[in-house]
Amino acid sequence: QVQLVESGGGLVQAGGSLTLSCAASGDTVCISALVWYRQAPGKERELVAATTSAESTKYSDSVKGRFTISRDNAKDTLHLQINSLKPEDTAVYYCNAAATKTCQLRGVFDSWGQGTQVTVSS
Repeated sequence: QVQLVESGGGLVQAGGSLTLSCAASGDTVCISALVWYRQAPGKERELVAATTSAESTKYSDSVKGRFTISRDNAKDTLHLQINSLKPEDTAVYYCNAAATKTCQLRGVFDSWGQGTQVTVSS
């Protein structure tokens, strides 16, 4: 399986910046895509940004232009640079690793980290 540990969250004023990190370990060769999700209180979990093994990226409309996802394959680490933070960015941010079809056949499935809290004050 893949284990994920997020870090970098905290309390920030609106307009500030943060960099979240997600360290992957275990069956990292099974990772096909890495995704950041977030969940605000009382809301459903939503996809924020994703990157594939081919290093293509996609972002939700609400964060496009402010968030940048990147992965360091040598260190098995995913990052999320967050700029121009808004109070509505307040949420628990989760890292997700999607497993390749080959790995799913041998019992390695998608993994989630424990989450890191981002709180933006106005």
